[in-house]
Amino acid sequence: MTSSPIWHFVAIAEGWLFLAFGLGCLALSVVALIKCLPKNAQRFEAAFKRTKGFWMAMTGGAVALSFFGMIGGPFGFLFPVIGACMASVYLADVDPEVSG
Repeated sequence: MTSSPIWHFVAIAEGWLFLAFGLGCLALSVVALIKCLPKNAQRFEAAFKRTKGFWMAMTGGAVALSFFGMIGGPFGFLFPVIGACMASVYLADVDPEVSG
């Protein structure tokens, strides 16, 4: 029993789409981490946005989750989504408040 060539194409396209999605989530997480690095620690507390260490850990964890999600495994789609959500919270809420 042979499979149709269309299903081979679908499987390859799905792999490429997952890779592109994972790379996008990883890029978003890296941008959030890079934007968090040079910020002044006092601005986080003045804006009532926890501490710089907390957000460094969150964005660093987002990078790690996005990277491990790209490797694959049972959580290959879930980890990049979680990492992208963590990075998006920093970029949308915290970064504008602490940028001055």
